[in-house]
Amino acid sequence: MAKRERVVRMSVEQPLWRALTGYRVLTAVYAVLLAAFGREKFERPWVAAAYLGFLVVWTLATLPKVRSAANCTKRFLGADLVVALTGILLTPLADLDSQTFDGPTLPSIWTAGSVLAFAIKGGWRWAAFASTFVAAANIVQRGDPSRDTFHNVLLVWVASIAIGYVVEVARASERTLARALEIEAATRERERLARDIHDSVLQVLAMVQRRGAAIGGEAAELGRLAGEQEVALRTLVSSGLVPPTRISEDAADGADCDLRALLAPHAGARTSFAEPGAPVLLPAASARELAAAVSAALDNVRVHAGADAQAWILVEDEPDEVIVTVRDDGPGIPEGRLAQAEGEGRLGVALSIRGRLRDLGGTAELISVPGQGCEVELKVPRAPKVPRGKAGSAR
Repeated sequence: MAKRERVVRMSVEQPLWRALTGYRVLTAVYAVLLAAFGREKFERPWVAAAYLGFLVVWTLATLPKVRSAANCTKRFLGADLVVALTGILLTPLADLDSQTFDGPTLPSIWTAGSVLAFAIKGGWRWAAFASTFVAAANIVQRGDPSRDTFHNVLLVWVASIAIGYVVEVARASERTLARALEIEAATRERERLARDIHDSVLQVLAMVQRRGAAIGGEAAELGRLAGEQEVALRTLVSSGLVPPTRISEDAADGADCDLRALLAPHAGARTSFAEPGAPVLLPAASARELAAAVSAALDNVRVHAGADAQAWILVEDEPDEVIVTVRDDGPGIPEGRLAQAEGEGRLGVALSIRGRLRDLGGTAELISVPGQGCEVELKVPRAPKVPRGKAGSAR
């Protein structure tokens, strides 16, 4: 069985929207304090007071609008930009000397928050659009803009475009990551399905082919057809065209299972089973996958080591992992045979054994010396809280 995978996605934009919310509140307070401490310079203080009062109300009322991209509509962005531009253009009316001296405008740095909303919502193009209007309003407000005015306007324009570009890059990276996670999930499910096919359908077809060839007659023709279907199915599986299916629900249950109970049925005249004296507890899904890998290893012994080969299963219960070793006294695996089999689409070791252990976060090591048999060592990590046992009796 395959493990259920859940991908929890958090938009990279959310921290930016939260930061913008805080920025708008703080800069609105800053604009009010700036005007309060410099109130003696205003020739028409009621103009500044009316605008700043409206600015504070607008900022607080529109906080929900800058909490997410969905809430931040084009209509709101347009209205917000108008509020910022109005404050800039009203500055000479409240402060007649603002065109002579490079002092702050009524909204001060609150205006940058309006431009940043455009950048986060639509990227660098939207930021360029909004910052251009702000730059033009600042130049008009100054009347006779100084060098510092042009410097500040250019700085805001370039910075807003840069932030908009970074937001676009972050969005593209998020989409790429999401696609990669989807591909990985589909690949794992495809491998799981391929393992199930190998452990059931392909094994049956291979057996029918061998038995048909041994019996002869009409059975031989049946075996030949089974062999053709086996080759076709192996090709389909190895090509990655097997579609992913819904992962079984029972693979996600968290109940512990005694691995010994799943491996004990393999014991017999040709297979010895050595187990710890205490239960070897693993999550049910992990135990089933490990038992399936052991079954696949024993299938390889029966197919490749011969009918008279002897096999041994040893279970070791360690504090942080469970180790299962499957060994046989067959002729061993010739050098390069595994790579050749995988190239031919025979994926028993690649998928049914190594693929399963990889999905469990474990490893599968295969050691073979020609003429001296083969040994497969399967290691599965687990939480240290699982009770230990010591290797003991053999069946």
